[in-house]
Amino acid sequence: MRFAGIDIGSRTIKLVMVDDKGQIALSLQTDTGFDPIAEASKLINGVSYHRIMATGYGRNLFEISFDAPTVTEIKAHARGARAFFPDVRTVLDIGGQDSKAISMLANGRVKKFEMNDRCAAGTGKFLEIMARTLGFDIENFGEEALLAENDLNISSMCTVFAESEVTSLIARGRSPRDIARGLHASVVRRVAGMISRVSSEGDIVFTGGVARNPCMRALLSEKLTRNVLVPQDPQLVGAFGAALLAGDIS
Repeated sequence: MRFAGIDIGSRTIKLVMVDDKGQIALSLQTDTGFDPIAEASKLINGVSYHRIMATGYGRNLFEISFDAPTVTEIKAHARGARAFFPDVRTVLDIGGQDSKAISMLANGRVKKFEMNDRCAAGTGKFLEIMARTLGFDIENFGEEALLAENDLNISSMCTVFAESEVTSLIARGRSPRDIARGLHASVVRRVAGMISRVSSEGDIVFTGGVARNPCMRALLSEKLTRNVLVPQDPQLVGAFGAALLAGDIS
């Protein structure tokens, strides 16, 4: 018997199927596009499962279209992260348009969380816009930032003001790599505050596409003096958690 989880995010849709032992049997991804339900339909077409559960910002649309149960991103990421690292009680998820800090009880249930979904600062979208402003590809933005030779403070966290500040720094001849590191540090300061308010010790599981950014991982570990763990394919953790939860309610 197989169970599926689908995470309909702002940028990508992720589908994960697990077998009766809770192991990933299949994973698929596609861009969200302008019609997420149409793209989700294409993704699940031909995939056979006993039950599917949806999470992500588009989960309610999926529920209406496919009469499927849903789960919040908080619970889905907590469950998925716990499956990868059973002893860890803190999760940081940075997605395209929001970020979440989650603490869990010993049994894996969510104890407390903080979420930033009202401002692009501290999200993947912020980093994407800043990478484009500096002329970097988002895929290597973190690697370029790690090559910075100087620390540079970026005072603006609002995307519009930060972009203006970056443009000003470029005009003053500051190194794009130094600016990139400063931008990463500004995001880390924001999410580190969220983490500290929900959890003060122990390892942190970093999920979401931004977890693949090496500069974010390094600066976060340095800022909090805590070990940062990243699952394989961190962008799939929400869908994986939803699939495991779909099996729980069968």
